[in-house]
Amino acid sequence: MKLGVICDGISRDLEHAVDVMDEFDLEYAELQFVGEKEVGDHSTEEIMAIDQLLRDRGKPVSCLSRHIFAGMTSANKPGDELHTKHMDALKRVIDMAHIVASPLVRIMTPKKEQILWGANGAEKWNVAHGAWDAMLPIISPAVELAKSEGIKLVVETGNGTMVNSNYTARKMIDDLNAKDTLQVLWDPANNCWCHELAYPNGYEETKDGYLGHIHIKDVQVDTPRATLEVRRMGEGQLGKLFEPMASALRSDGYDGVISFESVYHPGDGDFEHGFRQSIGLFKELFG
Repeated sequence: MKLGVICDGISRDLEHAVDVMDEFDLEYAELQFVGEKEVGDHSTEEIMAIDQLLRDRGKPVSCLSRHIFAGMTSANKPGDELHTKHMDALKRVIDMAHIVASPLVRIMTPKKEQILWGANGAEKWNVAHGAWDAMLPIISPAVELAKSEGIKLVVETGNGTMVNSNYTARKMIDDLNAKDTLQVLWDPANNCWCHELAYPNGYEETKDGYLGHIHIKDVQVDTPRATLEVRRMGEGQLGKLFEPMASALRSDGYDGVISFESVYHPGDGDFEHGFRQSIGLFKELFG
């Protein structure tokens, strides 16, 4: 399968990150922060330099991952100041995607309202009424922009976002009738927070053309204690699920990229050290 890494998880020094990618024979570069800037904030000259470096080193870009729409809430409306700010950033990221030949641009969704639907009384007393429906017009202009620009968006399943599971990601895509332009960026570790079982439950939601990109890391969540621990790959709650996930992706002919997300450190704050402790198992399972 096609393997890559979110480069700034190794280092925001892109040249060094590429050196480490070469060391471990990883091909696809996912860009989030390069230097001190998030994608979408670089100058044309900086983008051209990024593109030249990656082309010279044979590292195609898999995805540009800015935190579009993250931090918005159900109180925000389409066209308000914050929404306009995010849409302007998305336009800049898409412009960058055309230069670096990235086939995908990531978006997020607004902050999570915990209970979106209910029955037998919950629909009256517990549901955050209108929160889901209010989100759709926030995302819809992004879909239309991507369609006009000939690029695909992927929506990440986030820890604290409205789309925090493959179920909600698929539902949003269906509600927007956007399957031709918008796919799921599946982060099974993030989905652990809402207790969506990665395999088979989460995986089954993304079949039939919904899955566009994958992030892999391992975690241990304790939702009642509001605590999240990133763990060395294979030592968290996804450890026993990675192998069947990888087997299913192979047998179903998944042709997207799987990016290793290096957000673990072994207590020393050194994320490259954490990367080196986990990348072998990642390649063994998904390579």
